[in-house]
Amino acid sequence: MNIEVIQERCVGCGVCVEACPYGAIKIVEDLAVIDESCTLCGACVDPCKFDAILIRGRKEVPNRRNYSGIWIFAEQRNGKLHPVSFELLGVGRRLAQAKGCELSAVLLGLEIRDKAEDLIARGADRVYLVESAQLKDFLVESYTQALVELIQEYRPEIFLSGATSLGRSLIPRVATKLRTGLTADCTGLEIDPESGLLLQTRPAFGGNIMATIVCPHHRPQMATVRPKVMKEAAVDQKRKGEVILKEIGSDRLPSRTKLLKVVREEGEMVNIAEADVIVSGGRGLGDPSKFVLIEELAKTLGGAVGASRAAVDAGWIPYSHQVGQTGKTVCPQLYIACGISGAIQHLVGMQSAKVIVAINKDPEAPIFKVATYGIVGDLFEVIPALIKRIKSTGQATPEIGGG
Repeated sequence: MNIEVIQERCVGCGVCVEACPYGAIKIVEDLAVIDESCTLCGACVDPCKFDAILIRGRKEVPNRRNYSGIWIFAEQRNGKLHPVSFELLGVGRRLAQAKGCELSAVLLGLEIRDKAEDLIARGADRVYLVESAQLKDFLVESYTQALVELIQEYRPEIFLSGATSLGRSLIPRVATKLRTGLTADCTGLEIDPESGLLLQTRPAFGGNIMATIVCPHHRPQMATVRPKVMKEAAVDQKRKGEVILKEIGSDRLPSRTKLLKVVREEGEMVNIAEADVIVSGGRGLGDPSKFVLIEELAKTLGGAVGASRAAVDAGWIPYSHQVGQTGKTVCPQLYIACGISGAIQHLVGMQSAKVIVAINKDPEAPIFKVATYGIVGDLFEVIPALIKRIKSTGQATPEIGGG
């Protein structure tokens, strides 16, 4: 592709200069000039009232009016719906009401017909169900092809998925094949009352600012949503909905990989991405044997064990426990950081927690800047005292945010 300014039409008004997010356009002698920093994003094309900017070789975008409705991807594992599916139905219902459209769910797997009824009870007006032996286990190529075919046939305006490990692997591939945009790891979704566009809000620059992103020119508008941020949709067993069974031939669900075996990690008490309480340990523990203390506190609170990247890189604890930018993003009700300084990469993964308690002997540790409560002291003294106090109250999970 290449971009061209049609000199006979350009009047040098400068609207394209304001529209360009990369500063690639200047007005020289009443004519728009585009330099080599142009990324061919097309942001300057539509604002030009004189049709003076043309991107040659650009694939024509289908008529956006042909797209309608909101879809959510109902993630399931071993026949059990992931909680993020219910969170998506909650936010999806709110968005559907704002747009005055229907809310649908997509369910892929094998022998999961009963789960479609669960989705309807949670707010779906319609469930597109594809059952196939090729979809029994998650294989990214097969799942991608199934979703792409459904979206191309029914054309939803908005498509939402959870920003889980599965969603992060699958949805970018789907968006690429559909040649549309994708906003990852959203923490807020709204409908713009004027344009009707989906306003997709997510942390940016390490969580220092919140960016609101729109996708005005391509469909569907796609976003993955951070788990544990949205409220789950309530159950209403009286709701009625439609289940549409779709058949996709096995020859259209190819995969170059084959799942041989699933090995579950021993010793992991709770999946940290789904836990309401997480106790994390960092470099301040000194050595791996001290994680016994973290595990005891987590067990006492009925929570999960997390870790900083430093602890994981040192080989003290498996990667599945890592919280942060290169680990898992969590949003528990209570997050206790023990011996973690608070590098920005770690904060990105946990700062959405409702209550953050930091335990560190360094009063200048960055973790205290985001903590709800901070305890400056030796964690080897503080944690045993906490465990003793919690056990003495006979309340395994103390009230979050209580006095």
